[in-house]
Amino acid sequence: MKQTAASQTGTDGMKIFEEGSTRKEADPFDMGGGHVNPEKAAYPGLVYDTTTEEYIQYLCSIGYSSSSITRLTNTKINCVKKTNTRLNLNLPSITIPNLKKKVTVTRKVTNVGNVNSVYKAIVQAPIGISMAVEPKTLSFNRINKILSFRVTFLSSQKVQGEYRFGSLTWTDGEHFVRSPISVRDMEILDY
Repeated sequence: MKQTAASQTGTDGMKIFEEGSTRKEADPFDMGGGHVNPEKAAYPGLVYDTTTEEYIQYLCSIGYSSSSITRLTNTKINCVKKTNTRLNLNLPSITIPNLKKKVTVTRKVTNVGNVNSVYKAIVQAPIGISMAVEPKTLSFNRINKILSFRVTFLSSQKVQGEYRFGSLTWTDGEHFVRSPISVRDMEILDY
């Protein structure tokens, strides 16, 4: 179970800076989702459940063989070729390492808060990237405790660059379930 009850500011309310020879504001690669708040972590609202099978298929997607994973898990594994498996591991964070034009990732969240919760998406797209979430509202009830959503990324710049950062936050007004976003545009330039 992964949850996102973390803050992007320090305990003093100030911005977090990376440690090291340079002094720059920390990004998701420096601090992940942020500093965990134990009180909020006890009542996160939503969680991202990830199964062992999803991790196994992730390992398959990044090039590990069925036999290698079988040795690791002591279980007979059969890698299944799926599109975007490496991008769709059900973690709160989303990283797109080589956005060429457009890519869509899927995540699912489990409601662990009030049964009839409604969460709305707040999108902070990385600079130069269009980001769309569907659906924009997640409505939970006694039957629908787990819901999926898709996030589509589209490059709106014509230059290759460094990673750029944004976020997706689901809120019901009480909980703020934030996912850090990192995208590197790899658009091929025409000269």
